[in-house]
Amino acid sequence: MTHWHFREELSRHDKIRRLVYETLRDELDQYLIEYGLVESYHQFVSKDLAYPFVEKRELKPRARIPDIEYECHNRFLVIFVEDLIPSAYKKYIRFFDNNKVTKENLMRSRTIRFSKKFFRNLKIFETSYFSDFLKGLLPADYAILIQRDPAIKARNRYAISHFRVRIDWLISDAAEDMARELRYISKHLYEKGEAYAEEIQKKFFEYYGLPTACGGRRTAAMLAAQFLRRVPSISTVYVASCESRGLYRISERGVSKHILMKLTDTDIQNLARTCNLEVDTVKKNYLIAEEGGGGIGIFRATYEHTSHAKFPEDGKLRELNPEYFWMTVTHQSVIPKPGVWDSAPLPYSIIYT
Repeated sequence: MTHWHFREELSRHDKIRRLVYETLRDELDQYLIEYGLVESYHQFVSKDLAYPFVEKRELKPRARIPDIEYECHNRFLVIFVEDLIPSAYKKYIRFFDNNKVTKENLMRSRTIRFSKKFFRNLKIFETSYFSDFLKGLLPADYAILIQRDPAIKARNRYAISHFRVRIDWLISDAAEDMARELRYISKHLYEKGEAYAEEIQKKFFEYYGLPTACGGRRTAAMLAAQFLRRVPSISTVYVASCESRGLYRISERGVSKHILMKLTDTDIQNLARTCNLEVDTVKKNYLIAEEGGGGIGIFRATYEHTSHAKFPEDGKLRELNPEYFWMTVTHQSVIPKPGVWDSAPLPYSIIYT
């Protein structure tokens, strides 16, 4: 079951809005991969520290991630909504006047610094300094909210509306919402007992591709993604963690994870041969750095829900079996580095090899 409409179900006006949103989301992908992964790598290098590469086993569904925080790794939480979040939901996604993106509110924050002079349109996606402005906001605690700008109703314009946005929704309530939607319960989380409720809450983390004991930002990300199912439009939640050393992207397309991966010279040659490319082309367009005869690339794993994490075909109530997997890997690829226009992702299956 979907809470949003496919493009062919939309009015002509909303089709254009969807097109604008998806185009800007492609740009946002680039900004956040650059800040979350590439700049993190260079911070480690500048401090003469070894970058903590993610191991293949950490990319598998239900994988455990080492409980280590790496201070040099950038972290953030960004929520990008196709339309506007209704004011009635402020109780759970807390965007108010005191955390609206205004010069006065930004001046009160000690963690935010800007190299450019602030002006009102700086927060609008289409302005030339938007990426710099976004980068200045990313270190702030909690989430950044980007949504449609209601100031000009005739245009589909997007802007950073709020910063330091807290997600105040209980995990138990979110898990109950998910379980009811998937028909594992009829009304209440504890209707089948405490042990059953505990298993559902564990499965809630798995539903969003996260380990059960993950940190605050990642937990907030999945809570936001679940809550935004109440809004009849698509949305995308990005979260980067200094524990996971990766960038999670949760959208109507599912869950994907971006990480940095070390590629040997043999790996690069095999990748070039398989994809019918020159080795120099792979190095130029896909490596963020060359290292020890090989280099560092950006790897993306895309996940899909299994039938156990989808609305049942018969619509009937069903029993939860914790042993069943709720996520499976569907695509694996090395993607072009940020800024490259004319190269496509290269298939690269390594998780189960």
